[in-house]
Amino acid sequence: MGSKLRRMAIAAGVALAVVAPLATAASAVVVTSAPRVGKLVQVGPIAEHGFPAWYRDSNNVRLEACVTEDPLCPVLLSEVPTPDAPISYPGNFPGEFFYQLAGAVVTLTNGVTATIGMDLEGAWATGQVVEGDQMVFGRVRIRFDAPTGQRFRITHPYGVDDLVSDDRGRVTMTEDIGTTPGAFGGALNSRIGPFLKWDPTVAPAAPTGYTGNPGVDHQVVGSPYETNFVRIEQLNPTTGVVISQLGFTDLFAIQGRYAVNAGVDLNQANYSLGVDHKGVLEVYATSEPGQAIEIVGNPALGYRNTRLRGDSHGRYYGRFPINGPIAPGTAVEVINAGDRPVPHKTKAMTDVVTINEVSYDADARSLTVRASSSDKSGPALTVTGFGLISGSPFAGVIAPPGTITVTSAAGGTSTVALVGTGQVFLPGIPVAAATADTPAIVGQNVKLDATGSTGQIDSYTWVQTSGPAVTLANASTPQATFVATLPGTYGFTLTVAGPGGTPAPVTVTVIVTGATAPRADAGTDQTVVRGRVVTLDASRSTAAETYSWRQVSGPAVTLSSGTVAKPTFSYPAQLLPAAPGPNVAFVFDNNPVVLEVTVRNPAGVSMARTTVRPQADAFTGLTVRYRTGNNEWRIAGNTTLLAGQRVTAVLGPNLNGRVIGTAAVDATGAFSIRVTGPVPGAITTVSLVSTTGARQPAFAVTVTN
Repeated sequence: MGSKLRRMAIAAGVALAVVAPLATAASAVVVTSAPRVGKLVQVGPIAEHGFPAWYRDSNNVRLEACVTEDPLCPVLLSEVPTPDAPISYPGNFPGEFFYQLAGAVVTLTNGVTATIGMDLEGAWATGQVVEGDQMVFGRVRIRFDAPTGQRFRITHPYGVDDLVSDDRGRVTMTEDIGTTPGAFGGALNSRIGPFLKWDPTVAPAAPTGYTGNPGVDHQVVGSPYETNFVRIEQLNPTTGVVISQLGFTDLFAIQGRYAVNAGVDLNQANYSLGVDHKGVLEVYATSEPGQAIEIVGNPALGYRNTRLRGDSHGRYYGRFPINGPIAPGTAVEVINAGDRPVPHKTKAMTDVVTINEVSYDADARSLTVRASSSDKSGPALTVTGFGLISGSPFAGVIAPPGTITVTSAAGGTSTVALVGTGQVFLPGIPVAAATADTPAIVGQNVKLDATGSTGQIDSYTWVQTSGPAVTLANASTPQATFVATLPGTYGFTLTVAGPGGTPAPVTVTVIVTGATAPRADAGTDQTVVRGRVVTLDASRSTAAETYSWRQVSGPAVTLSSGTVAKPTFSYPAQLLPAAPGPNVAFVFDNNPVVLEVTVRNPAGVSMARTTVRPQADAFTGLTVRYRTGNNEWRIAGNTTLLAGQRVTAVLGPNLNGRVIGTAAVDATGAFSIRVTGPVPGAITTVSLVSTTGARQPAFAVTVTN
């Protein structure tokens, strides 16, 4: 299979893709019953090309990027802009390359070829060599042809996939994990890992320094499930029971080169400098343990090539003398002298910012920040969002951030959490508001209302201050009530209290008159368009304590409330004859709605009625034609109302016959019914009705061929 090892570039910008075109049903991965043992565990330092120098698996195998002209770990020449020139970054660098390239080809019992790829691939998010677009992802890809709707189980070194062939006769699945540019750790979450390599117990042995020879198919080891093979089985589409095994192989083409370079990452370069421009440079780096990590000398600053000290965890530290001054942006360079080629990493020197004090006085609204730099020459220190540190607090700070960041002109930065001082915040003083039912009458239940008060309120207190004595009910709630037995002027105070304090009481006055019989007023009669909301109004009734509405006659309506002064209802639309008919019981009802209100108080009862009529609608410009040749009706016309109504045409001189058809009225008031059947026979007229009450009985039909 070596010559058939497939390399397929990823489409740009996909963070996680399980690709199953059209009708393909690609399930989630079905993990084998055996537990997974092993995976990718570490990303190496970033190399000069911006990709990790290597990836490590749980077997402590490190594979490096195949970005050279090595015949056992080659770059595909079609991926290099100038194939005949040496590979270099960025001018002549491949569009894709691999840390592991592994694949198998299986010939199925029906002669179809199936391919499976299991790669750890480096590529560019946009498909072009652009700094910052580097990404590395783990890929599992399966391809073969099969009749639409068949179901298969594919077992391979990195798990099991349950797939259904699509409506184009293909089984096709691609899973790419880790395709976010710069997030090189994302590939650790893919199914790739541990790395596959030639089985050392099967001759020939893998070439020294390589996981295998990509030109020679070979048995492998490394599967985290001990499934170092590919097996393709056909399943029952419904039950998942195995029907038959279609193909099997334990031979793979493998490409991978063991990492011999460790690389180096320069994490931080901090300096401390006195006023005499003498000081110390501290360098922090990481690599593999036991490496020759060195700082590259800078004679102008007074240090030479010197080895950093490393521990068993791959951390390296160095402390070097410097003679300043240090210009902003001055860089430090470290190398791994044991690698070939030798990697170089640079980073700008920065001072160390120490924040000595951060405090916020909430009462004075002032922010105090004191900080210092390890560079005693005094680079300017700036508080993010506030400005230069001057020795004086920042004033007028209404709402500070939760953390304070100080940045030095020499590049250093530090952030600390802010803790404030001052009085705690409490709710504001509430605002009392009182209203009452006034004027009132003797014997009436009068309500005192404090629900319009605002703020955090824990208690309400109503107290009578003037007038004949009454008994207040619910005097410690927002709504108190009383019943007066004598006419007079009654005064009350409302006091509210809350965590913010107690405001001054407010007063309310209620005038109570002698008992007078109520007089009902149901409001003026109305004319409305059917379907519209109608508001009734009995608010002009006098001395009314309660309201009670009922419908007297007309089409049934539902009031929003039967006990308020101004209830509402929707005027019902005129019913239409039901298709197909006939509708012998249909009744055209254009009667008005009549309602009655009853008002009461302790002195008596009064009633009044109001009438709500439907606004008249009529048909104009009617034409009714029946064509005997194709049994077609063509009915058109206009209505005098524009209310979104519908119109129904009925065969015969009244609305009880067979329904011909129904149409909606457009924005101009026009409608058109064009339908096939019913056959009129000896009937020569048509009747029409609209939901807004237009009616036209016995309109003559024009009959044509």
